[in-house]
Amino acid sequence: MARRRSAAVYRRRRVVIFGGLIVVILALAAGIWLAVAQPWSDAGAEPSPAATPAPSETPTETSPSPTAAPTPTPTTKKDAKAVPCQAGDVTVEAVTDADTYPAGALPQLSISLTNTGASDCTIDVGSTTQVFTVSSGSDTWWRSTDCQESPSSMVVTLAAGQTVKSATPVQWDRTRSDVATCDQENRPRAPGGGASYHVAVSIGGFEAAETRQILLY
Repeated sequence: MARRRSAAVYRRRRVVIFGGLIVVILALAAGIWLAVAQPWSDAGAEPSPAATPAPSETPTETSPSPTAAPTPTPTTKKDAKAVPCQAGDVTVEAVTDADTYPAGALPQLSISLTNTGASDCTIDVGSTTQVFTVSSGSDTWWRSTDCQESPSSMVVTLAAGQTVKSATPVQWDRTRSDVATCDQENRPRAPGGGASYHVAVSIGGFEAAETRQILLY
């Protein structure tokens, strides 16, 4: 029959077992800390030398091929200043916004001016030098200068071959003009019904060679 061991023996065995477990736990903990922290990597270990990149070849500088020097473009300089336009170098035409006008429509009159000469020239195109005349046969019905207000002068250079047109048309109110009736509201009205009228213009002292016909209804 087996002899029963005393309680003291059991206590000694428990102490030994517990002690061994503590040693194992401590050893495992130390190993994990070393594996994670690796404190020697900065303290004593010498870092492995980094791979030195192979020296790249220095590109050889090539001298650019010689380029021909650009040839300067000759510039044309005007030898003389523009002179006043002459009658033989200027073409003047009367311009209207329509050929026929229904009852109540007011004709809008303009001027076309062309420098037909070979050189630039100057001309006064201001309202001071513009004259529009509307006539029927030998009867002059309306003249733009009869009741003109605040005329102005404007000298411009007209380039050779250039054509310009007056920017703001002059309106004929279809009445008979007279310097003595400018303020009157009941001036005689031009007959309609297909009546024919002719518009003559001049500017800067140059007159249009032809008149422009319009019909009033």
